[in-house]
This record gives sequence, C-alpha cells and structure tokens, in this order.
Amino acid sequence: MTAGNPSPPKGENDDTGSTGARKRILDAAVTLFAESGYDATPTSRIAERAGVPKGLIHYYFRRKEDILVALVDRLPEQNVPCEEVVVRDDLAESLRRLVGELDRRLHSSLVLSHLLWREADTHEVVRGALHRRFQSIVEQIRRVIEAVLPRVRGEDVDTAAVLLARAVNHSHSTARLPGTSSGLDGEIGLIARALDPGSNGRPRPRGA
Repeated sequence: MTAGNPSPPKGENDDTGSTGARKRILDAAVTLFAESGYDATPTSRIAERAGVPKGLIHYYFRRKEDILVALVDRLPEQNVPCEEVVVRDDLAESLRRLVGELDRRLHSSLVLSHLLWREADTHEVVRGALHRRFQSIVEQIRRVIEAVLPRVRGEDVDTAAVLLARAVNHSHSTARLPGTSSGLDGEIGLIARALDPGSNGRPRPRGA
C-alpha cells in the first residue's frame, strides 16, 4: 500500500466479485469512455457512475491513463492453440477456423475493443498493447501455415501471415455488431491458393 493513500473499504478490493470497487470503476470507465471518449470523461464522472468516492479511484489508479492500462488487460485472451484449428492438408479451412475463433473472442468484449482502438491514436500505452496483440496474431497464423504446409519457404509464410493479420486487425478495429464474422473468406482462399497451388482454397462441404 502506498504511504498516504487511504485503505479501500473492507471488501472493496475484490477484483472479481460483483461488489468490488475496482471492478465497478472499470465497468463505469468502459461505459463512459465509449459514450463520451476518454478525454471528455473526468474521473469525477467515473466515480459517480461507479458509486464510489472520487478518492478511491486515485487509490487504485494513480493517473487517469492507468485506467486505460487496466482496460487493455481486460481484452480477451487471443492465444488459440494450433492443434484446435489445424485441419490436415487444408490450409484454407485451418485459417478460417483460427480467424473464426479470434472473431468469437473479440465479440465477447466488443465495446471495450472499439473504444481502445479509438484511443490508440493518442495513447502510446494502448497503441503498444494493440501492436503486441497484432504480433500475436501474426505468430499464430504463421504456426498454422507451417503446421499444414511445413515445406513452404519461410519468407512466403512470413508475408502471408502479416497480410492476413492486417486484414484481421482491420476487421476487428471496425467491428461494431456482435456475432458478425471478419468476412475474410476471399482473402483466406487467395492466401491458401498462393501458398498451396494444389488447393482451391474453398470451404469444405459440411460433413466432409
């Protein structure tokens, strides 16, 4: 505990419980930042929406920007195990499964993702976090390609992984409606055909 800072009320430092003050502060921040933007939302409004004293916000978050840092940590885990999506000898289907799972995870926190993409232009901490997530997508795509096509040249794999990751990133940065997919079937098919000319890159018939 930092000297000079008051102790939080008993029971209010529970991050996971529904009555946790820190959780309520972050929930309120997501709503208000989404409605009005980060810069136009004073901490007093966050405290009012969360139902906590303003001083308690400064106990948990020394600077207002620290709230953004905490919100970045709320983004869903996006590390998809390769073995869960790879289909033997079918790169297009493997990539569709990976992108579909990334889409599903994004839509569990669509409002949060939207506001963080919006704030990335002016806040380095958010921009850095989103860049790290982009690199994670690149690495996952690369692993899937290498698992299906182990003999493809490394530079071709790298290029394909970056191109598809950029398409996923753009789709996620503009996503607004829950339950919608990235709609990248054409891009995935093109990449699959380029890396594996013997593949038509088309979806498998159901039950195949």
